[in-house]
Amino acid sequence: MRTVKTLLAGDHFVRNQLLAAALTAIPDVDFDFREVTLPWPLTPYGRVAEVDEASDVEDQLIEALAGVELAVTQMGPFTERVLKTAPDLRYLVVCRGGPVNVNVPAATKRGIQVASTPGRNAVAAAEHAVALMMGALRNIPRLQRTLEQGEWRSDLYAYDECGVELDGSTVGLIGYGAIGQRVARVMLAFGAHVLVADPFVDQAPSGIELVELDELLRRSDVVTLHARLTDETRGMIGAEQIASMPRGAVLVNTARGGLLDYDATVDALESGQLGAAAFDVFPSEPLPAGSRLLTAPNIVMTPHLAGATRQTAHRAASIAAEAVAAFLAGKDPVGVVSA
Repeated sequence: MRTVKTLLAGDHFVRNQLLAAALTAIPDVDFDFREVTLPWPLTPYGRVAEVDEASDVEDQLIEALAGVELAVTQMGPFTERVLKTAPDLRYLVVCRGGPVNVNVPAATKRGIQVASTPGRNAVAAAEHAVALMMGALRNIPRLQRTLEQGEWRSDLYAYDECGVELDGSTVGLIGYGAIGQRVARVMLAFGAHVLVADPFVDQAPSGIELVELDELLRRSDVVTLHARLTDETRGMIGAEQIASMPRGAVLVNTARGGLLDYDATVDALESGQLGAAAFDVFPSEPLPAGSRLLTAPNIVMTPHLAGATRQTAHRAASIAAEAVAAFLAGKDPVGVVSA
């Protein structure tokens, strides 16, 4: 039986015991585990050297990687500095949709294969997007605040104050990956008409209409973002795009803050061009004190927690184990990334 020296660099969400349990289920492999527990999410992630969204623990990783052939992490900062001190490392799995915390070119140069766990939080993120959407459409946070303040606002039943329904509405999805597809199915179940704009999709199931972005914005009562953040998509929704939406439309973003111009969004909320908005992601995280978003009307916000379910953590460990098993068997693992 082969013995593989393995570093588990989990955290307080994707725990090392989940990773260990998933890996030890792989037959005919004996894992010699070394464990490091990273501080996320008790300590926020950030940019570390040249990588994004990582825990600032380069020195700890360097010490732990000595002699390690295989590593599994979620927030470990695999920078060039870290990678060059790990000559035995051959395979790295990142328990995320993409390895943003890894210097992939530096890893590739050193013969280290990198994989991620795509789809691990698709269920959670889709459900959260729908929850935020419903909260915005029905003014739920505002209604709760009235009760907390000791008020019974039956006047909010008035036509100009009450919310709107999804049934019969047109919902536009920008991006149709694993999360967008799940949101689309839920919207159809609610009785909404679903539009999708995604340049990488050329067909969709019955009931879903593929359109260009400008048409989606013009026709949608609700627009929800599910695109990846790239050089091409950064800032794709700004003042011009919001102005083209129907007056009173709702805008939802659970993807990445860089997709959207938030100042333009607040302007549109204040003017009534947008009827409501709901966000789980922001241009700067944590959200800074004094942000206009904190005082904008008709807005629902959560602190980048769309993927935070226990099932997501278990699923991440399971997909990571599948990738490791494939790599050790000489097959192409899921989620392989190259420079």
